[in-house]
Amino acid sequence: MTLNLLKLCVGADSVEDHKRWVEHRLAAQKAAGAAQEQLHTTRMVPKRAQELLDGGSLYWVIKGNIQARQRLLDIRPFVDGSGISRCHLVLEPVLHETAWAPRRPFQGWRYLDPDDAPPDLSSDDTSGDLPAELRRELAGLGLL
Repeated sequence: MTLNLLKLCVGADSVEDHKRWVEHRLAAQKAAGAAQEQLHTTRMVPKRAQELLDGGSLYWVIKGNIQARQRLLDIRPFVDGSGISRCHLVLEPVLHETAWAPRRPFQGWRYLDPDDAPPDLSSDDTSGDLPAELRRELAGLGLL
């Protein structure tokens, strides 16, 4: 069974802002001659890694709403220089915008059942054309 992760996207004000950050990081890796892959470091290693890697995604909560997802490619546990166990989540560097779904703040990450995951926005969905503030307001009212 496929499983997803849910994580707050701290520091990003919008999906476009997060996309620019991903592009910037990949360009910096390329300039340094390093392998180009998007890594997100977490403290806890998911115990259900096999289910996550069976087609799962990391869903990003931006400004109080799930707004995008990235496919999980790999999960790499490691120990940092201070001896603390950590984990690299290897993500596909493509953000797929989703229908907005409100979420309260939380720490770390959470598992997200596929039945609870918002659908991707299709190319004929015009809600993505609305200004972010209006989308946030409509999502808060349960209208998006």
